[in-house]
Amino acid sequence: MQCELCGAPIVGPSKTIQIEGAELCVCVRCAKHGTEVQQPRRKGAAQAKPGLAAPQAKRRPRDVFDLMEGEIVDDYADRIRVAREEKEWSALDLARAIKEREILIKKIEKRDLIPEDEVRRKLEKALNIRLIDAPEDSISASGPGRVTMTVGDVISFKKSRK
Repeated sequence: MQCELCGAPIVGPSKTIQIEGAELCVCVRCAKHGTEVQQPRRKGAAQAKPGLAAPQAKRRPRDVFDLMEGEIVDDYADRIRVAREEKEWSALDLARAIKEREILIKKIEKRDLIPEDEVRRKLEKALNIRLIDAPEDSISASGPGRVTMTVGDVISFKKSRK
């Protein structure tokens, strides 16, 4: 596990702290920079009887960042409109092809609305276009051995005199 503040590998128990409303899982050294959040006690751990198997550890809940594939391109509306016109489809034809409303397609093409991931995937498949900025090879290149930017790389801490 990696400290979400400084990026160092966490050795031993991790701490959950709160900094400006954000909860971070950090190492012991970085815990002093925020307010520690009390972890809820596991019900099964205190009530486990000898001879019975301990309850399995809960999996970490999925984070919004786990779902992110990349950022949508700036010219998404133009790409959709051009691809639709190349197929000689009206906005209604495209809406029927992806099983969405025509008004949704029109709003996306006017840049009034950014398509959600599900709609974006349908549009990409129906029009055979790419609307995500991230290239395919960068996803596979970022593996466990890669160094990533953390909050600690961006900010500096003032040392207080006591």
